[in-house]
Amino acid sequence: MGDVSVTRHGSGLSEVREREDFVTVPHTHGSDVDASDGRDFDLSGIVGIRLVDATSADVAKIRRQLGPLQAKLIREPDITIRFVDRVVDEPLTYVGVGDAGFTDDGFFVLRGKGGTLATALIPFADIGNQPEIICERTMPAVPHLLTLINLTALTKGVLPLHACAFDIDSTGVLVTGWAKSGKTESLLACMSEGADYVGDEWVYLTPEREMFGLPEPIRLWAWHLDQLPSLLADRGRGVRTRLSTWRRLAALARGVSHLPASGVARKALPILERQAYIQVPPADLFGEDRIRLHGTLSAVVLMMSHSSPDITVVPAGPKEISGRMLSSLADERAAFLAHYRQFRYAFPMLSSPVVEQAQHMEAELLSVLFDEVPATKVSHPYPCDIGALGRAVKSAAFSVPAVRGGESE
Repeated sequence: MGDVSVTRHGSGLSEVREREDFVTVPHTHGSDVDASDGRDFDLSGIVGIRLVDATSADVAKIRRQLGPLQAKLIREPDITIRFVDRVVDEPLTYVGVGDAGFTDDGFFVLRGKGGTLATALIPFADIGNQPEIICERTMPAVPHLLTLINLTALTKGVLPLHACAFDIDSTGVLVTGWAKSGKTESLLACMSEGADYVGDEWVYLTPEREMFGLPEPIRLWAWHLDQLPSLLADRGRGVRTRLSTWRRLAALARGVSHLPASGVARKALPILERQAYIQVPPADLFGEDRIRLHGTLSAVVLMMSHSSPDITVVPAGPKEISGRMLSSLADERAAFLAHYRQFRYAFPMLSSPVVEQAQHMEAELLSVLFDEVPATKVSHPYPCDIGALGRAVKSAAFSVPAVRGGESE
């Protein structure tokens, strides 16, 4: 794989952190700022994140994004996140009104999760070279944090995949595919078959085909809980009430959406349905003793949803897996790339070598990592019978031979 040389650019970004009139750092007296080892997060030695001037609420915010990966770093952090009350006081030039802006010294994202008005400085030119993000405390989540982690992992020869992974009967299984393809459903189903949890949403593959997972909360939709009611029974009363309320509102909107003059209900229905979920830490589902966060890749399952009512299992070749995953990874970066293009507009003489070469690096890693690994393609209806899907995935992982160049051996 070609080397990526990442250098800091002289755009004045380093000066941002030194100007007193630019970053307003709050007073840190008493117990406001968390001074414990909980300020460091470590993704299995691959990417280290350090929080600076973080309150307990700030630490909890990162835990919601990454899961409980707190560990004291004994090396320099790959990414630093500094929390402040206010990032910038001087006027901004907008790139998309209310979405992003810039000054002579930096580029700022102006909206957080859910449209929250808050500001974060994102040093795009420093990605892969120990960037420091400066984030207002009112941000509900650090913008693009997972993408920044993933790009950093790439510079170390580690491939991030939008996937889930588990270990079952001493076999490490990676399940990947497009959004809503059935990855989480496979994980839930194989959990009842005795699988140990490695990761959900993002899995990191090393050149030795080791798999490392993020223990971020698992999102369970209402239809998951209809089939697995015991998962809801273990939740608190407040969680159950919230889910029930959103389901009732969605049902009400669905009931009137076919009527004349029901445009508002039709527009509201998808929004309401997207609220009918709960988030559960993996340890609450699997049990602490079945959370491994590490496995060795033995089989790959590519998930596809289709309009047929049947579940089908066929061999898949490494070129198909690699080609589809390359497109999936590009799509996962879409929101990040929108801000990156705005950054390039704000600073046309600057760029990020890591961002520019990411797809090429991913293509090379995909072609190497999936060569000669047994692979199958499982297609199913969505929503699906979770139990039947789990049995199909487990059977596929153990029964299909390796495929080379698209042809079964």
